[in-house]
Amino acid sequence: MTATRRIGDSERRRRIGVRHALAPTHRLGDVAAVTRAMTVLHATEAASVHLAVAARSEGLTPADVDAAMYGAREVVKQLAMRRTLFVFPRELLTAAWGSASARVATAERKRIAKAIAGAGIAEDGDAWLEAAREATLRRLADGPATVAELRADVPELAGMIGGTTDKPWDRAVPVAPWVLTHLGLSGATLRGRNAGHWRLNKPTWMRTQDWLDPVPEALDEAAGYAELVRAWLTTFGPGTADDLQWWLGSTKTAVTRALADVAAVTVSLDDGSTGWVLPDDTDDTEAPAPWAALLPALDPTVMGWRSRAFYLDPAHVPHLFDSNGNAGTTAWWDGRVVGCWVQDDDGTVRLSLLEDVGDEGRAALDREAERLTAWLDGTVIGNVYASRQMKQAKLP
Repeated sequence: MTATRRIGDSERRRRIGVRHALAPTHRLGDVAAVTRAMTVLHATEAASVHLAVAARSEGLTPADVDAAMYGAREVVKQLAMRRTLFVFPRELLTAAWGSASARVATAERKRIAKAIAGAGIAEDGDAWLEAAREATLRRLADGPATVAELRADVPELAGMIGGTTDKPWDRAVPVAPWVLTHLGLSGATLRGRNAGHWRLNKPTWMRTQDWLDPVPEALDEAAGYAELVRAWLTTFGPGTADDLQWWLGSTKTAVTRALADVAAVTVSLDDGSTGWVLPDDTDDTEAPAPWAALLPALDPTVMGWRSRAFYLDPAHVPHLFDSNGNAGTTAWWDGRVVGCWVQDDDGTVRLSLLEDVGDEGRAALDREAERLTAWLDGTVIGNVYASRQMKQAKLP
């Protein structure tokens, strides 16, 4: 297939500023709009959701993010692509349930059943999982519960696996999160209100019918992948088929089918590869004024593509990503990653740059640091995925 239209790196960077609501003139006014603009928000680190919204909006507070997730429920946490926790726009849940989440659920069922049988908890690990799921749902019919409460109330969830040797890697782990993970992947349960501070992941669990009323029906696999790909192309296009396969955690066959289902068209990219866009999305983007942004760990912009050279110097990767490919915080100047940011003990945001951005860039980044410091209002964020550069910047 020959790509006839060329979309260069500069256009791709302009699209980041505009479509990802990072240029100040394109910031958005509500949490659902930010989430839809990004397709989904990464939620592995709870604070990343709030910080991703802060970077793309004006006037919203952490309380506004919580209200959208736990009050209006316009956006919902869901484990999906690559066994990763995201915040989805409510209307996109049905696509994930039928495709990406279902794929992970199948793999998780096999893993859990094998582990349960291997540990001697039950001869039939699959039957054990079904019984544990049913017992958990019966308990949740009485009301929401935290993991600790469920372990106390549901005997099937009280068990531990491992910790039988003195090997450093052999630690006892509870089975309750496995069961809840599978229930969530299959759409039977959802993460409800957070039981702790917004920067922490301490969910209460709910039956889906108690959290969403009415509960929409999951799309079939093909339709689900098509909707996810349509949304991804709207946010991240152009991107390659490899980018999509990585982001979805799916197969090449599923990506090929979904691209055909949404009538995506090919374009040529500056690195010589073939990209994909929606059929009405080949025009150039009007350039915003040069912009600065400070994004959290695992931000969806940073994690949207597998091939990142058009916005990230490959030499910066070992400084800003861990060995598993997880991004720490990032500092951006006019569509390119130029460093990271950290906080001092009093909550002040401080830059750690890897390249010279000039006086204009430094001034803009300093303003963003001041804006984020004020938004956090003394809250200090812990980072599980702190990069090498973040760790070095925190040294005395």
